[in-house]
Amino acid sequence: MSRLPYVPGFARPASAGGPGRGAGGGPASPKAEGKALRARVPRSAHAEWEADAGRPGAVASVEAAGAGRLPELTPLRTGRMAASPFAFLRGSAGLMGYDLVHTAVTGVGAQICGDAHAANFGLYGDARGGLVIDLNDFDETLHGPWEWDVKRLAASLVLAGREAGADEDTCRAAARDAVGAYRRTMRLLARMPAADAWNAVADEQLVSHADARDLLGTLERVAGKARRNTSARFAAKATEPTGDGGRRFLDAPPVLRRVPDGEAAAVATALGAYLGTLPEEQLPLLARYEVMDVAFRVVGTGSVGLRSYVVLLLDHRGEPLVLQVKEARPSALLPYAGKAGFAGPDAGHEGRRVVLGQKRMQVVSDVLLGWASVAGRPYQVRRFRNRKGSVDPAALAPAEIDDYGRMTGALLARAHAHTADPRLIAGYCGKAEQLDEAVAAFGVTYADRTEADHAELVAAVRSGRVAAETGV
Repeated sequence: MSRLPYVPGFARPASAGGPGRGAGGGPASPKAEGKALRARVPRSAHAEWEADAGRPGAVASVEAAGAGRLPELTPLRTGRMAASPFAFLRGSAGLMGYDLVHTAVTGVGAQICGDAHAANFGLYGDARGGLVIDLNDFDETLHGPWEWDVKRLAASLVLAGREAGADEDTCRAAARDAVGAYRRTMRLLARMPAADAWNAVADEQLVSHADARDLLGTLERVAGKARRNTSARFAAKATEPTGDGGRRFLDAPPVLRRVPDGEAAAVATALGAYLGTLPEEQLPLLARYEVMDVAFRVVGTGSVGLRSYVVLLLDHRGEPLVLQVKEARPSALLPYAGKAGFAGPDAGHEGRRVVLGQKRMQVVSDVLLGWASVAGRPYQVRRFRNRKGSVDPAALAPAEIDDYGRMTGALLARAHAHTADPRLIAGYCGKAEQLDEAVAAFGVTYADRTEADHAELVAAVRSGRVAAETGV
């Protein structure tokens, strides 16, 4: 039988260059290509980083990140970042992007989270009511170096461990174990049939694979809370009945506040275009809901100051569904990814970038993910309170930090393997622990730098140079 022609979009036919070699005499397989990368970028090189002379100061970076945000919320964002070094890291993805340009990069790209710190993993509901654990924040997602997510995770685990009261050996071990779990999971995925690796669901089996069984009790408690974290529960607390049988949001400033009628109408009208971004099979579901009310709601540390709304929908029985309509800005890592040689395609709409990035990294995503524009600004749209639950890594017992590191490292590998060939990354990472030790060393160094940055911000707040609001 003659060989069928190559079909673009599928894998290319095996090389005819002879056993064990490619047609040009180079490595014959993705695994071999990954191993060959070690000669150009030794795994030990990932330990290296030193702040350069042009690095922005902490206060300057916080102020720069506030450009274009709602100015009245700037003190709240600053106050949240000043709460701890870990909180500072959570709000400074752009500053870390500046720093990561000056670290070792293999040149292998993937769809990355861009903000893969330890608090951006959690539980959420699938379409059938089950719970999945995975990455759950994609505001900064883009095509970039896989190492950047791994290094941000490692540094965040060191900081979270310190805040939890763990000793330095435990904090470093958590970072090292996270990278080790990433490496081993990537090797596991590389050996699996392609379809099985693609559909590997993050569940109790993955927790067991990551040797994070001590976390099961914590995850069970979080899962119990997540199952109660629904639109109906939120609406019961955050809305009140109206005289015509509907409901409306209650004012609860500064976190939740009502908006002028014109602003609410603009958000509601934008949902028409949002429907066009959804899979057609979801449209009959939303057609059974009526748009009732819109309110502004403040979001998490890194996103404070962005325009973000909640939209109340009611079905024929008065049962609520709440959507979040959240402003989508260009990824904070975009200029730095370009400097590192990763110029991904323009998504054409920042909300579309976030949604497609999320779908590329998660096995199971919210079926109502979409995007829209309000008053010329791009937004992402998703279900609000979709049985979400999260582990606060800074509140874990010190003995659980390394278990949490292993679990998140495994989750991150699975997410990267959707868009980067796991054989290629596994070939580079290898069986030994050189990469684990190197990235753990980076994590400790960067955690020290973040503590210094945080101290600079706190001093600026205390001196009155920077306004900060706390307790919200």
